[in-house]
Amino acid sequence: MQHQVYPSTNSLALRLYYTDHFDLPLPDGHRFPMAKYRLLRQRVAESEHHRDDVLIVPQAATDEELLTCHTPDYVQRVQAGTLTKQEVRRIGFPWSTKMVERSRRSTGATISAARAALSDGISANLAGGTHHAFAGEGEGYCVFNDAAVAIRTLQAEGLIQRAAIIDLDVHQGNGTASILKDDPSVFTCSVHGVKNFPLRKVPSDLDLSLPDGTGDEAYCEALQIVLNTLQKHQKESGAFDLVVYLAGADPFQNDRLGRLSLTMNGLRQRDEIVLQWCRQNELPVAIAMAGGYASDVIEIVDIHFQTLHLAKVWSLSC
Repeated sequence: MQHQVYPSTNSLALRLYYTDHFDLPLPDGHRFPMAKYRLLRQRVAESEHHRDDVLIVPQAATDEELLTCHTPDYVQRVQAGTLTKQEVRRIGFPWSTKMVERSRRSTGATISAARAALSDGISANLAGGTHHAFAGEGEGYCVFNDAAVAIRTLQAEGLIQRAAIIDLDVHQGNGTASILKDDPSVFTCSVHGVKNFPLRKVPSDLDLSLPDGTGDEAYCEALQIVLNTLQKHQKESGAFDLVVYLAGADPFQNDRLGRLSLTMNGLRQRDEIVLQWCRQNELPVAIAMAGGYASDVIEIVDIHFQTLHLAKVWSLSC
């Protein structure tokens, strides 16, 4: 497949990884807004703010990388298309070879962004954030758990020892919590809607559940509590080498599946709080876009683009 690579000549360039041209065929009327990834990449490519940045197609995650978090049986059955109808229904995407390739590429994008963050300070996957994928099953539009796989892969390569996942998707990161529950080298935290999906929440190292309708001020206050706890954990257990930040667009007030009430300005404040904390602690950060389900797909793109805009500002200020 032909694709365009957008080069950079600036040493301060962000490396941004995209996979939207690997089609994941969906039936008419499917509620997942797949177009948001293509529109986001186009917005970045056309933006003067990002003119010196580089958009890169990642390598697909290998079996070896996936097996750092997923069972051999699950990886094999995803690849071969032998998942049960119930398993496919739980994932929410129809199985196809293109679905497998897209899932591997999206996971590879977070691995690549994590590697890039170690040298550049910050990087991003223009998709990813598939935090509902368990070791042996997928769920909620998530096939492989990109954040967990990225961290475990970098650990296996000897690039990092300790990491934190800051999950600000509106839905609790149950798959991530399950995969990493007995791993003291990775601190998992999730800020999410208490009454929202998933029904069965798996405890993270730190969960902060918010009531329906939570707005900007209350959300940002809760987030500061989470980061204060992370700060304390670092002091007691040792500094992190990497943060993976799931910057979900679905806490937005117009999100169909969100149930919270953050404005665009509130989401900007959220991102600024996280990135400022990472900068103060001199922590490299890899960003994944995670969920977003507003009826107007352009609003989703606006939110994700705002996150990338702030990431660029962050990179220039370091």
